[in-house]
Amino acid sequence: MKIKVFEKTKGCFPKEFEVGDWFDLCVAKDIKLIASTASTLRYNTKKNPVSEEDKPKKRNVTFQYVLIPLGVCMELPKGYEAVVIPRSSTFKKYGLIQTNSVGLIDNSYNSEKDEWKFPGLATRDTIIPKGTRIAQFRIQLSQKATVWQKLKWLMSGSVKLVQVEHLDNKPRGGFGEGTDKPGTQNHESNKEENSREEIVK
Repeated sequence: MKIKVFEKTKGCFPKEFEVGDWFDLCVAKDIKLIASTASTLRYNTKKNPVSEEDKPKKRNVTFQYVLIPLGVCMELPKGYEAVVIPRSSTFKKYGLIQTNSVGLIDNSYNSEKDEWKFPGLATRDTIIPKGTRIAQFRIQLSQKATVWQKLKWLMSGSVKLVQVEHLDNKPRGGFGEGTDKPGTQNHESNKEENSREEIVK
């Protein structure tokens, strides 16, 4: 089975290795992340607090959430979807957590503007150089796959990524911006994305 891949950033074409059946994804530009911070918590030393000042204070925690660009766009065949997860070494090396646990990309996210991204949360200050492999993906059948699509999957044998110059599809919209309301889709761009991401210059 052939998957069309548009390399949005040079050097980010997914890498396949002989060991395992996942494709690796890398960072499209240098990323600097700041660890989550918490305000000071005032502990109550009195056994029976009698005023508001004596009661424990709430601690406000600030998290830096960032959509890390992976430098590729893909056109998945109808009836198929991609599962994206962190590489096993990503947290150990960079203290980075994927906020949605497991990413799912369906075949409607398939234009040159629909760039794959990694929703990350930093647990410590870290710098991730461009080209670093932080995620991996595999292709699988979707829940709505037809009988013919399932047979095609069984007969295909393997997945082959094919680099293309263009993806002539209409953009679906921003990454991770689907509305919570059933039957509707939000196509507005993420205005806060750039403000949440710090690029190493």
